[in-house]
Amino acid sequence: MFAQATTETANMALTLQEKIEAWGIKIAIALAILVIGYTVALAIVGALTRYLKKTSIDKTILSFVNSAAKGVLFALILVAALAYAGVPEASMVAVLGAAGLAIALSLQGSLSNLASGVLLSIFRPFGIGDAVEIGGQVGIVEDMQILFTKMHTPDNRDLIFPNSVVLGGMIINITANDTRRIDLTFGIGYDDDIDQAKALLNEIVAADERIMKDPAPTIGLAELGDSSVNFWVRPWVKRTDYLDVMFYLNETVKKRFDAAGISIPYPQRDVHVYQEKAGE
Repeated sequence: MFAQATTETANMALTLQEKIEAWGIKIAIALAILVIGYTVALAIVGALTRYLKKTSIDKTILSFVNSAAKGVLFALILVAALAYAGVPEASMVAVLGAAGLAIALSLQGSLSNLASGVLLSIFRPFGIGDAVEIGGQVGIVEDMQILFTKMHTPDNRDLIFPNSVVLGGMIINITANDTRRIDLTFGIGYDDDIDQAKALLNEIVAADERIMKDPAPTIGLAELGDSSVNFWVRPWVKRTDYLDVMFYLNETVKKRFDAAGISIPYPQRDVHVYQEKAGE
């Protein structure tokens, strides 16, 4: 009876040893799958990156594709290694699903910015170096990342906008075209000579060589306002001359109108004082 117990113990020890050896082999192969798979995944991602660099793909999208490809491949390799090691696939799918849901909920804002960054990179409403207006702020685009856009303002501020904010609002690309129209309004008094004022405006605009002849500038009486007769002056200029010409026209029109005796009305208020007679 003692011999039988000894034999059973030996068999159990042998069985346990065999199981340990089998698990060890599985774990070793699983680790090999991880190492080899990781190496192969890096090679695949590297080849994909080199191929995409030869195309005209935006660098922001390239970075996103690179990261996404790595994540997908590494996840597949990890699942394959764990499955070979004996972890039930159903359990892995459940864990990965729960983890993915938790990550998605915690990163809602980031995922929205990421998606917006991809769309901005695809449609390219503006590029680095463009002068744009975003969220009521005007500046030069300095950097475009997958999650945010950085802009430098004329008063030396750096503004960083989440891409979801950029894509969700109005984008005005000031430098999208080589030419711009200057929209100015000049008012004169009702007692002033409108023909003289219009002639002066035409003369001032025609004398500036920076103003384009084609398309021709528009100068006309646009409005009979409450206290002034308003002329619209709409010349076209090169984008780089916009501010200089606008400043010049405002200054020159004021000086020429003053010299010609043409008034430029400004808001006024008349106050009438009535004195009551004694006894009333």
